Amino acid sequence: MTNPRRAVFLDHPSLDLGDLDLSPLRTCFSDLQLFAQTAPEQVAERLHGACVAITNKIRIDAAAMAANPDLQLILITATGTNNVDLDAARAHGITVCNCQGYGTPSVAQHTIMLLLNLATRLADYQKAVGDGRWQQARQFCLLDYPIVELEGKTLGLLGHGELGGAVARLAEAFGMRVLLGQIPGRPARPDRLPLDELLPQIDALTLHCPLNEHTRHVIGARELAAMKPGAFVVNTARGGLIDEQALADALRNGHLGGAATDVLSVEPPVNGNPLLAGDIPRLIVTPHNAWGSREARQRIVGQLTENAQAFFSGTALRVVS
Repeated sequence: MTNPRRAVFLDHPSLDLGDLDLSPLRTCFSDLQLFAQTAPEQVAERLHGACVAITNKIRIDAAAMAANPDLQLILITATGTNNVDLDAARAHGITVCNCQGYGTPSVAQHTIMLLLNLATRLADYQKAVGDGRWQQARQFCLLDYPIVELEGKTLGLLGHGELGGAVARLAEAFGMRVLLGQIPGRPARPDRLPLDELLPQIDALTLHCPLNEHTRHVIGARELAAMKPGAFVVNTARGGLIDEQALADALRNGHLGGAATDVLSVEPPVNGNPLLAGDIPRLIVTPHNAWGSREARQRIVGQLTENAQAFFSGTALRVVS
């Protein structure tokens, strides 16, 4: 007989590094099986006999669903749903739930951290100390790189949902003025400026919008050229929002004051990326870890638990399909 409360987590270490309390989630299931990683050809087999699949980035496609008629619920440990065939889930009567808003404090502080690093040229000064240049200085301090104060500067936000709003509040605490940009593909709003109006006015741009057919490469060579000389760009949303080659070129030619990204168009970048070249000045790249505080990951455990409990009680919570 099929176990109606058997769950399989296909890529468990993508969430838990051994530092989380999984006991709330375990209480939802009579059997929770954890896999470190699952290859595409292993998905259907590992889901055999399970009523619940848990996945972060492992793809669950129509074939895997068709091969597992006992599957009733797919829990995604992230907000994005592109790794699950939602049409196939609907056809098979499988409920799909995601997690939402779990990483807002973590990503917001990471965004501001990157902006502060660019403004203070932290990486350059750290390298200078490591290279022994401060030790050889003729005065008490080393001021080889221009430092920018955020107070009084203007920040442009592309995306002003929960995350963008959190970044705006932190920026305002530093004395920045915040302007909101109009996201392509969405209805115009009087409090949102078209990019052609926004970009020439701002000293820094941070991105917090989804990646879709309207926003892919929303920041390209033309948009970067429209920004003030010396402006900063920070992306903690999706890599495809920025034309990466255009960003590399804008940094090399000195138009931008600096850029930082926590995301790339293909992750992990096993085949390289234009932004990983060693000759790009004033660029910070972090490995898509803005969301990954222990607190944020524990919130995911809580939301997974809530989603499962709601499903088993016959109600709906964070259902995307």
